[in-house]
Amino acid sequence: MTDRAPHLRELGEFLKTRRGELDPATVGLVVDSGRPRRVRGLRREEVADLAAISTDYYTRIEQGRLAPSEPVLAALVRVLRLDRAERDYLENLIGPGARRTPVRRGRQRVRPQIQRLLDQLTDTPALVLGRRLDILAWNRLAAALLTDFSAVPARQRNYVRLIFTDPAVRELYQDWEAVARTGVAILRMDAAANPADPDLAALVGELSVTDPQFRQWWADRHVAHQEFGTKVLRHPEVGELTLDWDTFTYAGDPAQQLVLWSAEPGSASHERLRILASWSAAPPHPVAVDDPLGTERE
Repeated sequence: MTDRAPHLRELGEFLKTRRGELDPATVGLVVDSGRPRRVRGLRREEVADLAAISTDYYTRIEQGRLAPSEPVLAALVRVLRLDRAERDYLENLIGPGARRTPVRRGRQRVRPQIQRLLDQLTDTPALVLGRRLDILAWNRLAAALLTDFSAVPARQRNYVRLIFTDPAVRELYQDWEAVARTGVAILRMDAAANPADPDLAALVGELSVTDPQFRQWWADRHVAHQEFGTKVLRHPEVGELTLDWDTFTYAGDPAQQLVLWSAEPGSASHERLRILASWSAAPPHPVAVDDPLGTERE
C-alpha cells in the first residue's frame, strides 16, 4: 500500500506526535548532553532501531505512504509506550472501516423505554450520549446538575460543544481543563472509528475556529476511552459536589452510552445531591382539592 490516504496520513502524524513527546532517557537511550538535539523527543532512526525495522520503512509509515504490518504495529506500540486507547486508535486507523466514504446518518434517538428508565431514576443523574458525545436523553436531576438541556437546540446538544461554548458549564467543573481535554481526546478516538462522519468534521471545524484551546488540543492528538471517573463540580445552588460517573453501552445501539452519576453514601456530596434531587422532583399530579379519593378532576 503506497497511497497517501487520509487515514494513513493521520496515522503518520499520530506517531510523529507521540515520538515527539517521549523522553529518550525513558526508553533507555544514552543522550550526549554536550550536543543539543535538533528534534523534540525521539528521532525517526531511534524509533526504527528500537522497533527493529529500517529507518526507511518507518519513515514511509510516518509519511503516510505505508500501513504497518501487525508485528510492526505491535513493536511501535511498545517502543512509543502507547496505552490501550492509543493502540485502539491506531488499529481503527488501519482497520477495514478506515476507507469508508462519507455517509450522512440520521440523528440518533433513544427508545421511549430508555427515557422511561431515565425518568424513574429520580435520585441519580443520568443521561444518554451518542456518537460525537451528542446528548440524546436525560432525566430531571441530570438537567438540574449540569444544565437545562431542553433549552439547547437539538442540533447543538453536544457535550464537548457545551464544555467549550457555555460559560455556565465551563464554570461548573472545578478542573475544567482536564474535563475539556478528555472530551477532545474522546472525540479524536471517535474520529478514527468513524472517519467519514461529516457531522463530526463539522463539529471539529466549528470548535477549532471558535476556541484556540480546542484547536491546540485537537492537534496534540491525544485519545481516550470513556469508561468511568470522578469529577468535582461547583454547583451554583448546592455547592461543591464530588461525583463518580460510570458509562454503560446499550446493546441495542453500541454507539449509545448510559452515563450515571453517584456520590459516596453518607458524604456531604451525597446529601447535597439528595437536596438537588428534591428540588428537581416532578411536581405532583394535579388533583381536586375537595376530592377525598385524590382522583384527578375532569
